[in-house]
Amino acid sequence: MGKSLNGKELGKGITQRKDGIYQARFTNRFGKRQTLYASTVTEITKKLREEQFNDDKQLNVISTGMTLDEWYEKWITTCKKHCRDTTKRTYAIQYNRLRESLGWRKLTRLNLIILQDAFNQLATDAMRCDCKALLVDMLNRAVEADLLHKNIAVGINPIIENEYKEEKRILSDAEINIILEESKGGQLYPFFVVALGTGMRMGEILGLTWDCIDMENGTILVDKTLCYLPEDGKAIYEFHQPKTKAGKRMIPMTVEVRDVFQEMKLRKERIAVRHNPRIGMENLVFCSKTNNPINEANIRGALRYLIKKINRKYPDLNFEPFTPHGLRHTFATKAIEKGMRPKTLQKILGHNSLQMTMDLYCHVEEHTLKEEMALIGKVV
Repeated sequence: MGKSLNGKELGKGITQRKDGIYQARFTNRFGKRQTLYASTVTEITKKLREEQFNDDKQLNVISTGMTLDEWYEKWITTCKKHCRDTTKRTYAIQYNRLRESLGWRKLTRLNLIILQDAFNQLATDAMRCDCKALLVDMLNRAVEADLLHKNIAVGINPIIENEYKEEKRILSDAEINIILEESKGGQLYPFFVVALGTGMRMGEILGLTWDCIDMENGTILVDKTLCYLPEDGKAIYEFHQPKTKAGKRMIPMTVEVRDVFQEMKLRKERIAVRHNPRIGMENLVFCSKTNNPINEANIRGALRYLIKKINRKYPDLNFEPFTPHGLRHTFATKAIEKGMRPKTLQKILGHNSLQMTMDLYCHVEEHTLKEEMALIGKVV
């Protein structure tokens, strides 16, 4: 029992200093000695009870001084240590959108009003959704580390503009014929054939090596992705493993895909005579005319040029732009329309769940709606 200066008992852990200030000490759940101060016995007793209650209910935190910037650096280097460099760069882009308004604030001083105000200043709902996902993960880990007792970021509303999210553009059969015809002889033609014939991701196609192409059995082994990482003005290419177990898969070749690979094998041999490949990239299936790797920006640039060329040649067609990833959506939609089983499609696309395959990659075209409704008409 502590005592006051005049010898009165104050209670366990409470004492009075020579200057008259009352102090209370206790060891919290983190093993840290905590000291409180007050000018009266009533005040110090109240403070002690509140702190002990918070400690008992695990409402206190191990540190009250850490800022969001400091926690981000700890989170990215510790919690996300094994993430790919490309993923870390994406995190950095998203966090930098919040840094000016939130980075300097202490974790324990954040509240939903402060967070929502910062998110309201972001340009689009898409940005807000991405940044919310990042912040929720960061603060979940902060709760696990006893830096916060709850995650207030889950309450952020990212949908403000209520932007209309367009469905991914799916190429019609006529459009597919046009892009294949107009791209013949260029580097986009084999890319189109493989993308439309396998549903592979762009990085997976560009990362194909000849040891993964089994011409005898007619199969493609998808076991890596080619990533382009520009650094200090230099082009750095790396092979990355699939993010999930389902990402590593075997895909049977169609006749068209097999024919393209045979042509590319001969092309690769001709190029290798004139140009030495980049070290570590000697076995790439897709390469430039100078035997260098092809990156995603090269494909996107060539695609924009091709669409302009088509619109100049067919001014009345008004051929709308599409993304390379749209070819994956087109493959999935056409596969379902032609009767492929959803579970088979999931395996070919390399998805962990069937729901992802059906929700994100299977679209219904207008002519399919009419055909399906015609079946109903025959019954009624």
